[in-house]
Amino acid sequence: MKTQELFKVLEQNQDKSLLFEYAPNLLVGANYHITEVKHLAIDSVDCGSQVDAWKETIIQLWESPNELGKTEYMSVYKALAILNKVGKMKSYDLDAEVKFEYSNATFHTAQLFVNDFEIRGNNLIVKLAIEKTDCKAKELCGVPEPTEAVSKEAEVCCSPDGNCC
Repeated sequence: MKTQELFKVLEQNQDKSLLFEYAPNLLVGANYHITEVKHLAIDSVDCGSQVDAWKETIIQLWESPNELGKTEYMSVYKALAILNKVGKMKSYDLDAEVKFEYSNATFHTAQLFVNDFEIRGNNLIVKLAIEKTDCKAKELCGVPEPTEAVSKEAEVCCSPDGNCC
């Protein structure tokens, strides 16, 4: 999701509570704070010697140990106010991919991308997901694309000489 798309969703749901699902059915605690917004410009070279560049907005979520047991989530209105204040200090690249940085005692620190969002009652739930590492130069490096393996047993069974029905 682009930064601009996130802001649009937030602006349209200011009357809701803002929840983050960092893994299926696991929510960031209601004691979370937005502790940092990073504006990154990535300039990279991959294993195939190809250069690439892009920008990201990374919003850090932190659960305050002083607010354990808190049940009321931050409002979208408050989160948007924080993000707008940041934007006045350091401009956003609205076309930059937005990610959320998060960890807790049982979940490693990760930069999670926005996979989807859902309105459930009075809640806006932002669904986050892990982005797996990948080789961007598979073709240049001779890495074959994964193919679906067909087992020998299935081949024999389903061939004209096989023993299936």
